[in-house]
Amino acid sequence: MQRKPKETSVNLSVNLGGMAMENPVTVASGTFGAGMEYHDFVDVAALGAVTTKGVSLNGWEGNASPRIAETASGMLNSIGLQNPGVTHLKDIELPWLAEIGATAMVNVSGHSFDEYVAVIEALEEAPVAAYEVNISCPNVDAGGMTMGCHVPSVEKVVSLCRAATKRPLIVKLTPNVTDITEIARSVEDAGADAVSLINTLLGMAIDPYKRKPILARGVGGLSGPAVKPVALRMVWEVYKALDIPVLGMGGITCGLDAIEFMLAGASAVAVGTANFMNPQAALEVVSGIEAYCIEEGVNDVTELIGALNC
Repeated sequence: MQRKPKETSVNLSVNLGGMAMENPVTVASGTFGAGMEYHDFVDVAALGAVTTKGVSLNGWEGNASPRIAETASGMLNSIGLQNPGVTHLKDIELPWLAEIGATAMVNVSGHSFDEYVAVIEALEEAPVAAYEVNISCPNVDAGGMTMGCHVPSVEKVVSLCRAATKRPLIVKLTPNVTDITEIARSVEDAGADAVSLINTLLGMAIDPYKRKPILARGVGGLSGPAVKPVALRMVWEVYKALDIPVLGMGGITCGLDAIEFMLAGASAVAVGTANFMNPQAALEVVSGIEAYCIEEGVNDVTELIGALNC
């Protein structure tokens, strides 16, 4: 197991919308479970926070297989937010995270406005540091349209979640929109404490011999290094447009990738697809950030936030 990074003179602590983090690195929802499967390989509690897989009120089966496809410099997934439901998270995984001393951020999913609220209400007595609200879910109240693509839906779901908790509320934005700053502003106006971005880009892979899509659903979410330039651009745009912090993600595999996101305006970063290739990727990113700060004479990692020269 890779242990916690050695003590350093560099202050790596950050505050993400009210959630204190010992270092600016978490994991992207859906790439790390709740950390239990990774704990034989990495000191899960040494992360700035552990972001759980998306949880719904009751269990979701997810989409039909095949639902994973490798692509150039990335991967497509059409898992469909499969999860066992909030009771399992509350009874099994969150107590384990608390026992090992990890900071837990729960990714909240729902098929309706009421479901988001019900999940948060079910977790209010659980050891949760913050909620990450996934507004990329299809809204059955609006004919299956993705909530995060429509300002009125975004405003409603964030407002309802805000009313349900006083804990830090971080809203995860979809990149599959014309103007992400418009959505981000509506999230801030509705009471979010921070935003996280980007979620996956909608993509497709085709088997030319079968002349059929590789994924059973036809399309899926693209992640990995291929999306990093898009993610950086969107983080930079949102940072300039908002007064609340940004959690940046999209193709981060090393410390310098994370530094790029912080320079673009991210207060913290999330490592996602890289976890599938290397279970120690997230802690290696922490070490890489520290090494950069030492090399560049940066005493406090927050000095990097939005320090892009342009």
